[in-house]
Amino acid sequence: MQQSDVGARESGKIWLRKPCPATRDGLIVNIVHTAAEYQPKSLRFLNVAFDSTGDAFIAGDHQGNIYVFDLSGNRFTLVQRTNQASTALAFNLHRKSEFLVALADYSIKCFDTVTKELVSWMSGHESSIFSISVHASGRYAITTSSDTAQLWDLDTFQRKRKLNISQSVGIQKVFFLPFSNTILSCFKDNSIFAWECDTLVCKYQLPPPPPVGSDLKYKVFAVTRDGRTLATGGKSNHLHLWCLETQQLFRIIQLPTKIRSIRHIEFIPDSFDAGSNQILGVLGQDGIMRFISIQNCKLLFDVGTLDEGISTAIISPNGRYITSIMENGSLSVYSIQVLTQEINKPPPPLVKVVEDFSKRTGSGQIKVRVVRGKIQRPQKAKDYKTTARILRNMMDTDLENKENDLPKGLCKKSLQMLLRGYGEYPTKYRMFIWRSLLQLPENYSAFNSLLDKGTHCAFLNIHEKYPIKSRKLLRILQRTMSALAHWSAIFGDTPYLPLLAFPFVKLFQNNQLVCFEVIATLIINWCQHWFEYFPNPPINILSMIENLLAHHDKELLQHYMNCGVTAQLYAWPLLETVFSEVLTREEWLRVFDNVFSNHPSFLLMIVVAYNICCKSPLLNCNHKDDFEYFFHHRNNLDISVVIQEAYRLMLCTPADIHPETMLDDFVPLTKSQYPVFNKYPKFIVDYQTQELERIRNDELEYLKERQVVHEMEAEIMRQKDEDKIWYQKQELLREAENKRRDILLEEEKKLVEQRDRLVAVKRDLKLKEIQLLSASRKRFLQNQLDQREMELRRLDDEIERKVSLRGEEVATSAKEVGLRRLEIETQRQLLEQQLAKNENISTQEMKEDLNNYRRKVDLEEQRFHKAVEKDECHRLKTHKGKEDEEYPLHSSDSIDALCNRIRRKYHFGTDDCQPSQDDHFEKLQELKTTSLLKPVSSTVLPEGHLSHIPGIDPETHFSLNRKREELERKELELMSEIRNIRYKYAQQARQRYYTPPLHRHYDADLLIT
Repeated sequence: MQQSDVGARESGKIWLRKPCPATRDGLIVNIVHTAAEYQPKSLRFLNVAFDSTGDAFIAGDHQGNIYVFDLSGNRFTLVQRTNQASTALAFNLHRKSEFLVALADYSIKCFDTVTKELVSWMSGHESSIFSISVHASGRYAITTSSDTAQLWDLDTFQRKRKLNISQSVGIQKVFFLPFSNTILSCFKDNSIFAWECDTLVCKYQLPPPPPVGSDLKYKVFAVTRDGRTLATGGKSNHLHLWCLETQQLFRIIQLPTKIRSIRHIEFIPDSFDAGSNQILGVLGQDGIMRFISIQNCKLLFDVGTLDEGISTAIISPNGRYITSIMENGSLSVYSIQVLTQEINKPPPPLVKVVEDFSKRTGSGQIKVRVVRGKIQRPQKAKDYKTTARILRNMMDTDLENKENDLPKGLCKKSLQMLLRGYGEYPTKYRMFIWRSLLQLPENYSAFNSLLDKGTHCAFLNIHEKYPIKSRKLLRILQRTMSALAHWSAIFGDTPYLPLLAFPFVKLFQNNQLVCFEVIATLIINWCQHWFEYFPNPPINILSMIENLLAHHDKELLQHYMNCGVTAQLYAWPLLETVFSEVLTREEWLRVFDNVFSNHPSFLLMIVVAYNICCKSPLLNCNHKDDFEYFFHHRNNLDISVVIQEAYRLMLCTPADIHPETMLDDFVPLTKSQYPVFNKYPKFIVDYQTQELERIRNDELEYLKERQVVHEMEAEIMRQKDEDKIWYQKQELLREAENKRRDILLEEEKKLVEQRDRLVAVKRDLKLKEIQLLSASRKRFLQNQLDQREMELRRLDDEIERKVSLRGEEVATSAKEVGLRRLEIETQRQLLEQQLAKNENISTQEMKEDLNNYRRKVDLEEQRFHKAVEKDECHRLKTHKGKEDEEYPLHSSDSIDALCNRIRRKYHFGTDDCQPSQDDHFEKLQELKTTSLLKPVSSTVLPEGHLSHIPGIDPETHFSLNRKREELERKELELMSEIRNIRYKYAQQARQRYYTPPLHRHYDADLLIT
């Protein structure tokens, strides 16, 4: 492999000497572009495009340098510096020296490689352009971005059409079909449309693909040169092949499982296939480009490695070169002719010499011709009898007779002849023949003693590793494995023993003794030397198989060595499962008919014969995963051919490598007691047994600790549940509390509405009360403060009962009226002292007017008595019998003064006491109105005061002496009632609330007053 460095040169040779690519990889040259001295690393190539001839290509790096590489002329030239990275290139235009380049600024430029000048500059895209497709004529081009595709006329460099789609769909690729006027548009929803280039009329739409495995989203596309087959791929290991003529999906190719997604696909053009390309290159996510045949779905060759992966690749139109951009940013050019050299070899001859017996026998040659996998023997001439000679080691006649004599009168030679004639034993007598061939002793007592030991600890959890659907079969397998483990300790530590024994367990599930003895006989005779390298696979047995394969098929062994496949991969899986994974039931029975009828070495010959008969598909496998899959799954194979090949190998194998000379002859099980099986490294088994016992003890301790942890976790979960329930209850309580608060707010709103209704009634009274309270403000200030504290304590406790206490507010107002009456009485006494001084003067004036107003007084008295009776009735209904009558006031001025004192008393209260104050003022207003309507003694009120009483003419004279005694008596009764009511409510207040000492003194003084 040659490496060429472009460096800072603008032109030069690609390679210094003529390249000679190796057959293994076909690499011609690797091109790198190292940066200048001041730059830290090399420049990466981003895009590549071949010209129409396929002998030259252009490549652009991430700094905008565009080079032309002429492979036929061995020259490269720097043709342009765009100073920005290119996103797509096209080099097959109508004018051969021109090329298109899509840049990172979403523009498209056309340059000339000869003059190195800009030909045209096109713009119109709003996102990065990732594809440029040129028509076969070179006159039209389609540029594709994620949101739109645009059709350009390269003669005028004008945009002809624009394809717009919704952002939810998105475009994957739009391109011309080769040598056709059809445009294929592929979208992200897997929809594919075909359009006519001239009219842009939709010709057809491909049907949606069927779901295979996972949902395949198309991302890469390739079309054959004749435009008939479309290959699609995406984030899956499936390839879909569409026939564009019938618009149908005709084939789905499944790639190896190691391929999870496909980056790029492209067909290899061939001059002799008339455009119907048959080889498709598939670039996977692992950086390896594999070339497969779409006709027989075989892997032909691959390019790239895991260490040097390929980022993208393009194939020349003439089918000679593959130019790939590696993941390190370099360019690698491969020769397709060298890569396909092995494929294009002429087929081998159909006739070959299999064995030459002339050296052994000295007689004439005996040839066997192999045609298409079938063995053809020489045709017999008339009256000529051919004899087949079997070369083997001669034995004594006595030993031979002893070997051929079987119990129950059977002859081993006769059974072998029967087997050679029919290929298998009769199904009806197969089990009987096997028991006779294996000479089973049927030791019932010994087998029962093994079963009595119970289930071996190594197979207690066999159902977890081998989940068999049939519980009966699982139980028989467990008992058989336990009996084997009790027979020999190594079988408890052999991981593949259940795989080896399962087909026999399934076959002899109704006779466990025969099943056990068949497996034991198989292990003693056909599994000789298997356990000498325990716990490793039997390296000595695998070496025998490898020697046999090296002698009989060197090509297949060499292929295994090239792929890194050893006998542990192509032989050991067959041995450890005794072919049960790769054969059907009938095929497996036929194989073991022959195995049990021959020397123990015949089993190894079957393994070698299976590999040789599967040579063709094995040569197409190149990865270990493929080989592993092959030897663990059933394959299309004629088992009779394998058996015939095994017999041929038994005859044709030299004695120095023949397993028959290395393995002992068949030895049956001993009667009454089973033989001791100790052909294994005992110290390893003992060590493993000790380690397993220690691991089991540790596991028991771990299980105990895990149980404790689980109990703790359960306790924690229970605590969490309790905490969760508690938090839920708290949340419910908070919600209930919020609801109660809302109810209280609603009740308070109702109270506010009541207060608003009372404000209108009390407004006039408050105006007059301000005048009355101004004179008595200082006197009642301390009382108001104490009353405020008491009211605050009482309101804090009674806020939840406000709804029920609405009716009691009237009673509370009555209490306050009683207190005010006491205060009014005190004021009245002061007023009487003042009025007594003027009594004489007033008496004289009253006497003069007495006669004039006597008649009016009588009328007024009647009106007064009616008003008093009406007022008393109303008051009895309102206050529920708490007060019977109101005490008359002597003067309107005294009532006004009392109102002013009461207002000054409650002026310093808070808003919480406002409802009670309003009720008191309403009661006082009613008292005032009632008092004004009552008759006043002429000796108490002067004549000037009568003018302030509404409804009474000031000129009217009353008989004061007649009413005086009655008023004094009512006054005494009223004072006594007020004193009793005051004392009663004071006692109730002391019981309901805690009263400070200072307040107690005040209440006592007030009570005394």
